[in-house]
Amino acid sequence: MMALEEVHISSLVVQVKPEHLDAIKAQITALANTEIHGESAEGKLVVVLETANQGFVTDTIDKINNLPNVLNTFLVYHQIEHLDSQEEDAS
Repeated sequence: MMALEEVHISSLVVQVKPEHLDAIKAQITALANTEIHGESAEGKLVVVLETANQGFVTDTIDKINNLPNVLNTFLVYHQIEHLDSQEEDAS
C-alpha cells in the first residue's frame, strides 16, 4: 500500500493596527510556509499557509496572534489534500 502525503492549505484573515501594517507583514512573511495574498489600508491581511500537518496551522495562528499590534487572527479556510507519494507522469 502506498503512503499518502498530506498538504494542508489554509487561509487566515489577520487584523492589525493599520499604522503597523508593514512591520507585521514582514514578521508574518518571515514565518515558514506563509504568503500574504491581500491587504487593506484598514489593517487586514489575507495570509495563506501550505503545510504538511494541521499542527503547523495552529502553531502559526498562535505565533501571529502573539505578535505585537495584531488584533485578531481568523482561520477562514482549511483544506487537506492527499497526494500519492509517487507522482504520476504527465503525458
